[in-house]
This record gives sequence, C-alpha cells and structure tokens, in this order.
Amino acid sequence: MFNFNIVPNGIFIDKAGVIRLIKQGFQVSNTDHIEAVRTLLFNEVEKVELDDHYFNPSNPTNALEKQLSQTKFKLGMEYYNNDKIEEALKELDEALLLNADNFLIRKQRWYIRHPEKFSPTIDIEWQQKQLEKEKTEEALLNKDLVCSPEGCVIPGTSNEKK
Repeated sequence: MFNFNIVPNGIFIDKAGVIRLIKQGFQVSNTDHIEAVRTLLFNEVEKVELDDHYFNPSNPTNALEKQLSQTKFKLGMEYYNNDKIEEALKELDEALLLNADNFLIRKQRWYIRHPEKFSPTIDIEWQQKQLEKEKTEEALLNKDLVCSPEGCVIPGTSNEKK
C-alpha cells in the first residue's frame, strides 16, 4: 500500500484515522524518530515529515521494472506459501535483479535460505555483511545485465535465463 522497499517502517495514525507520520526505515533507536512520535502523542504538531536519507536507492527502478519486480515477488511468496521453495527462490532472485534496492525482497530471500539467521533473534550483523557481499556481486553482474518479462540474460552465457 505504501510502496515500502525496506523494513522496519513507522506509521502514526490518529484516533480519527488520519495518517500523521509515515517513515520508511523508522528506527526506535533514532532520537529524531522517537521525538517525532512524542510530538504527535502530545499534540504538539499536526503532522511530522521526516527526511528520507535512511533509504536512497542507488539505481532507481523504472515503472515497468518495478511492476514486474512486484509481480515476481508476489509469485515467489505464493510459491513459498505452497512449499515450492526452489520456484519461490527463482522468482525472488529475478525480482531482486529488477529492483536491487528493494530490501523486502532481499530479506525474504535471506529468510528462506538462512532461517537460522532470523530465529530466535535476527542477526543484524550477518545481514549487514550479507548485504555488502551481495551488492559487490551485483555490481559486477549488473554491468551488462538485460532483463525482460521472460527473465534476465546473464552476461557470458549463451542467452541462458536466470
């Protein structure tokens, strides 16, 4: 509904149902975020707009790629919910190729491949290292990558789709 690409997020809705704060990347450890909620709770302000420096896409996705990525994400989750793990991961991997800055897709892939990193507690340090590793790999792969609704052509292969 809000087109968030990362988690966690903060949404403050008052008693009348009016949205007073939407923050992609809301952090309970961020004093500015906590202060924003405090000012809303004590009716010191009507609405709070926080800057979005927390999430700056490195390579903005065009509308068609975003739509295709979202479709592949939804399909991947349907496969996962029906215990079709390999099919789910294939769709999620392709969704991420189309929208590499979508942390929700990335995190879902991690959860399926490495559930031990999410339970009983979430291993944030592992996620940060994994993100750095994947971003490096993606930078090398995406130099000449071409994606379409049929899949992505991997450079150096004979038109194989990933």
